[in-house]
Amino acid sequence: MNDEQLRAMRHSLAHITAAAVQQLWPDAKFGVGPVVENGFYYDIDLGERKISEEDFPKIEAKMRAIIGEDQDFERFTMPIDQAIEWARDNHQPYKEELLNDLKRAGTTAAKDIDSEELGLAASGEAAVSEVSFYKNGSFVDLCRGPHVANTREVGAFKLLRIAGAYWRGKEGNPQMQRLYGVAFASQAELDEFLKNQELARQRDHRKLGIELDLFTFSPLVGAGLPLFTPRGTILRDKLGAFSQQLQAAAGYERVAIPHLTKVDLYKTSGHYDKYPERFEVTSVESDDLFMMKPMNCPHHTQIYASRPRSYRDLPIRYMENTVVYRDEKAGELHGLSRVRGATQDDAHVFCRTDQIEQEFTAIMEMIRTMYDEFDLKWRARLSFRDDTDKYLGDPKLWQTAQKTIEDVAKKLNLDYFVGLGEAAFYGPKIDIMATDALGREWQLATEQLDFVQPERFGLTYTAEDGSEQRPVMIHKALLGSLERFLSVYIEHTGGWFPFWLAPEQLRILTINETVLDYVDEVKQLLQDIVLNQPIKYNELRFTVDDRNESLGKKIREAAAWKVPVQLIIGPKDKAAREISVRTQTGEEKVQLDKLAEYLISLR
Repeated sequence: MNDEQLRAMRHSLAHITAAAVQQLWPDAKFGVGPVVENGFYYDIDLGERKISEEDFPKIEAKMRAIIGEDQDFERFTMPIDQAIEWARDNHQPYKEELLNDLKRAGTTAAKDIDSEELGLAASGEAAVSEVSFYKNGSFVDLCRGPHVANTREVGAFKLLRIAGAYWRGKEGNPQMQRLYGVAFASQAELDEFLKNQELARQRDHRKLGIELDLFTFSPLVGAGLPLFTPRGTILRDKLGAFSQQLQAAAGYERVAIPHLTKVDLYKTSGHYDKYPERFEVTSVESDDLFMMKPMNCPHHTQIYASRPRSYRDLPIRYMENTVVYRDEKAGELHGLSRVRGATQDDAHVFCRTDQIEQEFTAIMEMIRTMYDEFDLKWRARLSFRDDTDKYLGDPKLWQTAQKTIEDVAKKLNLDYFVGLGEAAFYGPKIDIMATDALGREWQLATEQLDFVQPERFGLTYTAEDGSEQRPVMIHKALLGSLERFLSVYIEHTGGWFPFWLAPEQLRILTINETVLDYVDEVKQLLQDIVLNQPIKYNELRFTVDDRNESLGKKIREAAAWKVPVQLIIGPKDKAAREISVRTQTGEEKVQLDKLAEYLISLR
């Protein structure tokens, strides 16, 4: 089944939902009912009556009854003035408002009548003289279509949730009830989606973050500003170390920059006007206006610009794990995936044009190494500019940059696709789109080609012939935002982190107090173990549970904390100089003198 067919099925189900609501509550007033990812919604005004999830079964029953009547979807048109009268006569004020706007606004609005934002055209375009309706059974709705031919063709569906939504997305307008449903071509596809939805709820990083004591938020600190606990900080530190060790091996050097700057820096770079969600800071000691840094690249240009550079010096590679700040809208904040303070494993390369390919190739090798370790499948999105005016720089330079990136993608045999309009304002990029265990795709790592900032900052190097040349700038992040990566990775693993990364890698569980002297011997051995793969100098992190509790309770609690390795020690283990090792895959006996070797082999 193609996307257009599926879209028609979901659109038709939106109408069937509205028809069912109208049968149950004849005074219902309707807004719009568009198709969205995996399904549809309809905005409904029932006055004081609130729909709840307890109402879903009876709404769904009505929907199935409508579907069972094999109703045809019949399209017809009306002159705009007659349509306005229809809306007024049928007590549909929201439809009447849309029609009046269409009458004034023009043909673009007609095309976007069922979009969430409605996209009403500016005044001055040709007025709409006629609009289309669809009828199934006794239900009639203003709509541009398309629909399936008959209600029996809509596939499998389920109502999913109800939410509040301002009419036309504008605060101050009436608040409506947005009834969401999901729909697929077959029951099997719907069942698979619902199963994954339940898994997603169980794996929600916000839920696991609390249960595993990884991070918290405080209203006194502020929304979107996560606070990491000791356990969560271990995750951050080990992820950051992995990124920096990969980069150091590829010739990157660490730098450090402040968290704020004069706004002049970002006005020069072009970021000031491109990032309205900025935090500005007024100095009481000077007339300078500062801002918290929303990105790091302009700072790094100033390190490059601090001394003369020769072609022999290039490429110069800077790296840094540091926080950037963006005043995201409160309604868009979401756990760690959308925050106001995000830690980037940021890096910038200053190189000659003939070095671009080798630098991109080296970056892709780091990405392959990292994402193989995390067991995340990925593909590349070549994020190119569209025809809008939101980009800086000479279009010819953009064409050169985009061709360079696509040539690299082909030479590296990447699985890639082109995303028009996804470029940064200063240049095209390769974005890494990772797929998690639930089949969801996330944009994580990135490498970006930039001819604009070296130009705007006047960066130069002395070429072999003595001429002054402009370097190219490459922006890179392997993890992207550590917070966002963690939000994805927590849900990908369900909180069962690999052995090398887990905040608590190992827990010793005693059967009784007669083994405590043997436990001390085991502890001494563990304290001397240092893991060196995939990161170096990773000392073993372990705890001891020697409480006077049942072994079953201790095992359940260790599993609840998702400790990857449990060492169970009882009198028989002590006598045999061995350990019972319990992991997610089972249990086995390991001799004490082989324990270090066994643990070092784990990943």
